[in-house]
Amino acid sequence: MSRFINPFTDVGFKRIFGQEVNKDLLIDFLNGLLYGERHIEDLTFLDKEQLPDLSTTADRSLIYDIYCRTSTGEHIIVEMQNKSQNHFKERAVYYMSNSIVNQGKRGDWKYDVKAVYGVFFMNFATANFPNKFRTDVALMDMQDKEIFSDRIRMTFIQLPLFHKEVDDCKNDFERWIYVLKNMENLNRMPWGAQDAVFKKLFEIADVASMTPRERDMYNNSLKVYRDGLVVYDAAVEEGMQKGMQEGMQKGMQEGMEKGMQKGMQEEKIQTARRLKAMNMNVDTIAQATGLSAEEIARIE
Repeated sequence: MSRFINPFTDVGFKRIFGQEVNKDLLIDFLNGLLYGERHIEDLTFLDKEQLPDLSTTADRSLIYDIYCRTSTGEHIIVEMQNKSQNHFKERAVYYMSNSIVNQGKRGDWKYDVKAVYGVFFMNFATANFPNKFRTDVALMDMQDKEIFSDRIRMTFIQLPLFHKEVDDCKNDFERWIYVLKNMENLNRMPWGAQDAVFKKLFEIADVASMTPRERDMYNNSLKVYRDGLVVYDAAVEEGMQKGMQEGMQKGMQEGMEKGMQKGMQEEKIQTARRLKAMNMNVDTIAQATGLSAEEIARIE
């Protein structure tokens, strides 16, 4: 078994980022991500029921999330998604919009909407996104290229496109991404000796530090995660095979049809050639073969 937990499992992800007692880890990660833009002092975890329930349309072994609010009122959604799905961008926008709508109040409310931040870990790369590790999205004036409103802010992180090694990481955000991407394969936690946050992460992520009950929960979560990936990959492979078979069948059908058409055309030409040799007039040959006068004239 690996020394450190897999952060792409539900239990692993929540153990690192979803516990009140360890919220300083999430705060540190978010401050690294938003460095130079804003600084979060404190946050509170909110009831997940405030997010739209998509459990009937999404595989919860592949998608899970955390919902919290900062001490200054901003809402933050942090989501891990392990495999691509249809309408992923639209799903993210729906989550964000729902968090905006839920801030509405009855009575004399003047649309005092607090900003909603979405952080979407993508344990895959997709052609539907720019070919880069990090994509930041905000409401922008398309002509002036300036922020129109700071009330919706999304960051999409395509983990497979992060290729830096330990010595290449220049800031806390890059260090976080390196650790999350490589955690299950590490024998020791880098930067733990110099940074209190990574030292605490080392302690939390160490499988040996788990109680027997926590380890059972993690092992079950790891099994669900792996089974989910196997089922997903099998579905993708089955879809590809089905597409290839349908493409081959369609190609064969089209080929047969084209072959028949070519054969019939060749038979008409041969018939017209024989009739021309018998000195029949063009109109009679045309009626007999269905060829045009121009086509008959070209036959030698």
